[in-house]
Amino acid sequence: MWMSGILLLLWVLQASGELQQETEPRRLPPPEKLDFGYVPAGVYETLAHYEPGPIGILFHLVHGFLYVVQPNAFPEDLIVRLAKDKFGAIQTEYQKPENIVLTLQAIYYEIGFLVCAAVGLLFAVLMPLAGLFFCMCRCCDNCGGEMHQRQRKNADCRRGLLGTLLFSTSLVITIGVLCAYAANQNLSSQVKNIRRLVNSNMRDLHTFANDTPMQIDYLISQYATAKNKVIYDLDNIGPLLGGRIHDQLDKEVNPALDRVLSMAGAMRETKEALENVGVGLEVLKEGTGKLNFNLSLVRTSINRTLNDPGCHDEESDATSAQLCRNIRQSLSQLQISANYTRLPKVNTQLEKVNDVMNTDLSAIVQRGYASLNDTPHMVIEQTRSVVENVQGLVDGIGNNISSFSKIFPVQSCLSNFTIFINHAQAKIEDQYPEIDQMDFYRWIGCIALCCMVVLVLAFNYLGLLCGTLGYDKHASPTTRGCISNTGGTMLMAGVGFSFLFSWVLMGVVTLFFLAGGNMEKLFCEPFHTKEVFKVVDTDYLVNPEWKNFIPGYIYNDSDLELTAESLYSTCKENRGIYSAMRLDKVFNISTFLNTTLFTKEVVGQLDGVKIDLRGIILLESEGKQNLLDFSEVGLSEINYADYLEEVNKGVTVVDLLSFARELEAQADLMPRSGLQTALKGHIGTLRQIHRQQIIPMEQAMKYVRARSALNQSMRFLERTASDLPNKVLAVIEAIEAAQYLISQNATQIINQETGKYTATIVGYFHQYIEWVKTSLVMEVAPCKPFSNMVDTVEIITCSFLVDSMNTFWMGLGCSTLFLLPSIILAVKLAKYYRRMDTEDVYDDIETIPMKTMEIGNNGYHSESSQGIPNPLMTSIPTYDSMNRFPRASAPPRHIDW
Repeated sequence: MWMSGILLLLWVLQASGELQQETEPRRLPPPEKLDFGYVPAGVYETLAHYEPGPIGILFHLVHGFLYVVQPNAFPEDLIVRLAKDKFGAIQTEYQKPENIVLTLQAIYYEIGFLVCAAVGLLFAVLMPLAGLFFCMCRCCDNCGGEMHQRQRKNADCRRGLLGTLLFSTSLVITIGVLCAYAANQNLSSQVKNIRRLVNSNMRDLHTFANDTPMQIDYLISQYATAKNKVIYDLDNIGPLLGGRIHDQLDKEVNPALDRVLSMAGAMRETKEALENVGVGLEVLKEGTGKLNFNLSLVRTSINRTLNDPGCHDEESDATSAQLCRNIRQSLSQLQISANYTRLPKVNTQLEKVNDVMNTDLSAIVQRGYASLNDTPHMVIEQTRSVVENVQGLVDGIGNNISSFSKIFPVQSCLSNFTIFINHAQAKIEDQYPEIDQMDFYRWIGCIALCCMVVLVLAFNYLGLLCGTLGYDKHASPTTRGCISNTGGTMLMAGVGFSFLFSWVLMGVVTLFFLAGGNMEKLFCEPFHTKEVFKVVDTDYLVNPEWKNFIPGYIYNDSDLELTAESLYSTCKENRGIYSAMRLDKVFNISTFLNTTLFTKEVVGQLDGVKIDLRGIILLESEGKQNLLDFSEVGLSEINYADYLEEVNKGVTVVDLLSFARELEAQADLMPRSGLQTALKGHIGTLRQIHRQQIIPMEQAMKYVRARSALNQSMRFLERTASDLPNKVLAVIEAIEAAQYLISQNATQIINQETGKYTATIVGYFHQYIEWVKTSLVMEVAPCKPFSNMVDTVEIITCSFLVDSMNTFWMGLGCSTLFLLPSIILAVKLAKYYRRMDTEDVYDDIETIPMKTMEIGNNGYHSESSQGIPNPLMTSIPTYDSMNRFPRASAPPRHIDW
């Protein structure tokens, strides 16, 4: 039944073939990971785990006892050899050496069980014989059958000891029978759980059958995720592919355009610098012109003053004459230092720059930028037909996938599988009444066995109770009370029932021990350690032509690595039936999807993309001519050294204040005269010029800015003019190289980026394929119900049946074994409880008066009162009653008694 279900399940899952690993030379990791969500999965309700509860302690005790009895390792090789020979060779040709070795190995493995079984069989055979001989012995007044008890001084101590030992033994027997009863009840209660476990497994199989088509439909529907992403990227091929091409070209083109744009900025700055030079030169010329005129007037006036006769009369005033000569010699310093009037104007260069600036080079460069940035739009226009073709392929494969459920009758197959499950469940349901009836009979039988022991215990406990309660320390053995006598009788009844039942109990215990112990050691323990799977998975075990049984039986391919252990372990992890049954070697879903062919078509379409970027114009001819005109404006003709020299000079050759102080010092050396007065007047004029003209020229922003602007502008112009033609040619060559790259050598970049874009598109399909593959392995049709079925069989067999049965025989066997000391102790203790027929009498004439031997005085019977001659009475001098009368004789029997 189980194998038929597996075969039908395989037919159901034909569509779930292995997605073969496809080799894509262009495959690159996609830029982003697609989210396909989670495959919808039902919840399996079976919890294939059993916790025995408190009775588990007894189970562990049984396991420990079995380990002591059978400590050998699991005989895997022995079982494999026996299974391969199918036990036939050993039975028919047992005299062969190899078969004798196998037999000896089996005996060695089972030696513990065989010894225990031999002890149990010996017990079962000897106990009835021992009971028979014991009964015959007691009938002959032996073995404690004589109703006479010799009086001893330690009688009370012996009676108490025997009672205590019998009570302790009965307690042990009680514990054993309670364990057996608990195991029996546990098995009955667990049998009721079998229906719950089976129904739970069946519901899980229904969940498996109902969820599988839904999961397959979900896998099919999630193709839309990959498809939508592909269509999105195709619709945005401009920003994606064109943007990548633009980014690659921009690395080479943008620096060239930036250099042209920088040159346009240099043009503007050159114009501004020339304008600043012209304005600053005029401002400085105006300021220095007035100063030069005033200094000339002062110099002329001083010369006229020095023509005074007092300066020429060396004989009368040699000092004044010398001072006049010194003053006349220093007048050459009284003039401006920076002569801006000698500097040429830059109007010619400015006019040429203005002519160059009439062409807006920046706008031309911006058009170049715009043309380059238009690459995505050019890609959109030039790939429109390719995009439409690829979208058609994507839609086509989507239609093929959507027809998947129509091509394969998944629903009808699963319906048949569901019918099979229902039929199997119905058959199992029909067996429940028989199982309940068999369990009832089993329960009755076990209860009957327990009742045998309970009956013995009842007699033991009642005997102890009556014997203890009816004990009278003043009563002699022949005068013991009825209660005490009843206790002894019950103990002997218990002894009788012990002989009657013990051999039956031990026989049953031996049978249960052999069956349950071997099931525990040969199946349950190896199942937990998975050693039993190694036996099942042994090569060529079932069929000499099949290396592996399962794939050989199902797929007719015994070389396929599919073992019972791998199947169970995979299903135990709740992975898909696809990976558990190795359907990848039988069914290939990629063949149905034609994934390789489809990918090749997509790659072929995208490889056929032809993108022409020759329409991109980075710099128009007008812009190039503008650059050449700029290199010819004549900046190199300007004498920058003269400009910088004049700018760096001071306002006057000599400091007017210093000159005025020196002149004043020389005038003070002269005698008071008109000459001195005239020189004093010129000194005041110089100070006035310094105050009104020099200081403003040095501190007024107008002149400061003019000099600074002139200085900076000339330095900038000097840098700009330095090798300007070569710079312009370098810029033009760079822009022409970038243009050549776009027009002639962009094919490599286009092919490279197109390949990456293609890999991205194909990567979405590979993501979908890998997700389907992973989902089939891990999530689709998880086969946990099948491992749960195996676990359920193990739970029912081992945890419910074997453990309970082993605990039952352990408890019952323990009770049966302790029946032996119970028999011995009960027989001995009954002597102290039962009323005896005769007793020992030891009379001392000197110490015991004759009247004490009468019946009723001290409880001792007098033989003379019974009509029997009393030797003691007839021979008083003789006191050796122990030698003459070792024991009292029984009274004669009369009919009227």
